[in-house]
Amino acid sequence: MEDSKSENSLGLIFDLLNSAGYVDATKSNVPSAEKLAGGLAWCIAALNPSDPRIGSVTGDVECIEEALELVGCPHPLKPSHIHHLDGEFIFPVIKWLVDRVQLKHEVGGNKATDSENPVGEDEHTRQQHKRDVEETEISTKMLSGDLDELKLRKVNVMNKLEDLRERISNKAADAAVQKLVMLLKSLRDLERQESHFLSYRDAKHSEIQAEISELEGKIENGCDSKILLDGLHHSFSESLRKLDSAKKELAAKMSDVIAIKRQIDDLPCQPEVVQYEQRLSELYALIQGRHRQTRKCYATYNALLEIKELMTKEASLLNSIISQFQEAFSSPDGRMKLIKSMEGIVKGGQQKLEKVQIGLQEEERNLDDVKKRYAAAVGSQKRCYSLMKAFQEEVAMKDKPACQIPTTEC
Repeated sequence: MEDSKSENSLGLIFDLLNSAGYVDATKSNVPSAEKLAGGLAWCIAALNPSDPRIGSVTGDVECIEEALELVGCPHPLKPSHIHHLDGEFIFPVIKWLVDRVQLKHEVGGNKATDSENPVGEDEHTRQQHKRDVEETEISTKMLSGDLDELKLRKVNVMNKLEDLRERISNKAADAAVQKLVMLLKSLRDLERQESHFLSYRDAKHSEIQAEISELEGKIENGCDSKILLDGLHHSFSESLRKLDSAKKELAAKMSDVIAIKRQIDDLPCQPEVVQYEQRLSELYALIQGRHRQTRKCYATYNALLEIKELMTKEASLLNSIISQFQEAFSSPDGRMKLIKSMEGIVKGGQQKLEKVQIGLQEEERNLDDVKKRYAAAVGSQKRCYSLMKAFQEEVAMKDKPACQIPTTEC
């Protein structure tokens, strides 16, 4: 399939060369690579024969590559493309060259026709304008073709850029790309700082060299030693002042650096954060245990307090019965009051018992719900264990060599 496709593309290429006027394109006894090289050289020479660098192009593929760059071909072409008959790269180059050769032939034909038919001055001017218009139209067509090619190349570049972005996003390399961009920005900043420092250094070096030259000139000219000493003292004092100023500035910057370091030291590092997290987890577990213990103590206290109240009521009731029993049985009215009182006590006890039974039933229902959830959790755990065991057995079977797996054919 690829061979037939390559042959078709080569056939189209040779047809284009033949249509442009390259007669050797139809020769079957010449190798395809030589015909391609010759056709390219012929087209390049036809475009600009006056240029000695282009007019002397032969079938050498290296010269053809350089000549294509000279004529401004927008399509890249390597010697390997010609040797391997790569039609994907050769066809756009041939198409571009043939179009321009044909346009050049049309312009040359129009000029030759005008030169063969001499006319008057007005007619000559009109024909000259006509030729200018035709040349302008041809140039416009060429520029339009170049613009279309540039648009096509732009679309291809945008597609490649989009593919690259998709590959970056698919490989989850966004963080790495952002980090690389940040590093490149940092590199540019460092280069800018380096250039500023070098310029400052050169300026200071030039200034110091100028001062040295000035002092040497004064010494050679026999300047007064007192004036020279005064100048040296002044320069020395100025240097000391600059040194003190630089030291103060350095001390201020060092204090800022120390303050920033202290702020950085105040921030916990990763091991400290992990240790804090562990300690907080332990503290949370301890608080939960104490909370459960406290709730249990409160529940016990409330139960004992309720028992105490019931026992106190029972004791007071018994004391009341004992103290009023003899007096109540001495008269019929007393006996009736005692009986009614006992009935009220029994009724209150029954009501209390009913409340306790209702609470007990509620607790039993809660207990049943908890038992059901526990049974469901145990069943889920058993199923999980069985599935895990089956999965491990399946993995073990997969890990065994194929020869050890029993089959029906064996």
